[in-house]
Amino acid sequence: MPTMLAELLSPERLVFAGQVRSVVLHAIDGDLTVLPGHEPMMTMLHPGLIFATDAEGKGRRAFITGGFVEISASKVTILADSVRAIEEMTSDTIDEEIVHLQTLRDGLEDDPERARADESISKLLEFKSSLGL
Repeated sequence: MPTMLAELLSPERLVFAGQVRSVVLHAIDGDLTVLPGHEPMMTMLHPGLIFATDAEGKGRRAFITGGFVEISASKVTILADSVRAIEEMTSDTIDEEIVHLQTLRDGLEDDPERARADESISKLLEFKSSLGL
């Protein structure tokens, strides 16, 4: 099965680098599944879960608080604002991120930016609900 190189980076460190079969992301334009041979693109990411299937078929998950992704036919690079292991996510950590985004949103005057912040907050509420928190 074809693979591509995936890198997940936070400001502090390289979190993951390896061959994957696919990556699922929450992009600002909608959910995105990246497979080898994908058209090149770059987009912003909403906070939420990233899911990758590695070369051996094992699923890997992480929670990001937003960021950017750069995609080419053979590589996907995720530049996350911050990364947490899914096991670290609690109701309190998600609520803290929601309050942070609400505070940022309230300081914005640009309507499209406010709408993106609202969408990110909505994604976090969905994520919290899906975890049963």
